[in-house]
Amino acid sequence: MARNQRERILAAVAQVASSRGYGAMSVQDIVREAGVSRRTFYEQFKNKDQAFLAAYDGSSALLIASIRRALEAESTPETKISAGFAAFLELLSASPAFAKMCIVEVLAAGPEAIARRARTMEEFTEMFESVAHEALGDDAPSPLIAETIVGGVYETVYRRIARGETAELPRLLPDLVESALLPYLGEARAAAERKRLLALQQDAPDSER
Repeated sequence: MARNQRERILAAVAQVASSRGYGAMSVQDIVREAGVSRRTFYEQFKNKDQAFLAAYDGSSALLIASIRRALEAESTPETKISAGFAAFLELLSASPAFAKMCIVEVLAAGPEAIARRARTMEEFTEMFESVAHEALGDDAPSPLIAETIVGGVYETVYRRIARGETAELPRLLPDLVESALLPYLGEARAAAERKRLLALQQDAPDSER
């Protein structure tokens, strides 16, 4: 029962933070959305800040695990990066409240939340770098390249989510992948992967586009 109530509270945090914004979110909003009492909330969390951090940590862990599984299922650098980016974009697009909490509202949630976001981005960067080193070894570009790519992808996704375009995120996949691959694999291979992804999108049923 306690576990179920905790999960309901964390889901409510994502929903309320997304709809009202972190600054306007209150404990009363959370318990109303979760369908639990204030006493139940305070048995689990000290305040809304602690609840938000728990929701962010759980959501980020899910996102990282999904990307890692996608990378491990592929064998070439092109398909690894494509699969990882696809997992990232599809999970966000399927869960708009989760997406807005993790990508947008985290920036309004105070220094500790921002520090945790930074650690999440470091994990994304490390996964990206591992693919590059697996493919290129000592010839891989500076780690700054991976950091710049991850930061650019985050900013692109942030803008779409902030504009209410979360459902459209998967359509960005071909262009994001081409931009990410270009510094590592060169223009020809990056363009070929973009072409492959565009063809897959065009062949997909309308409901999956």
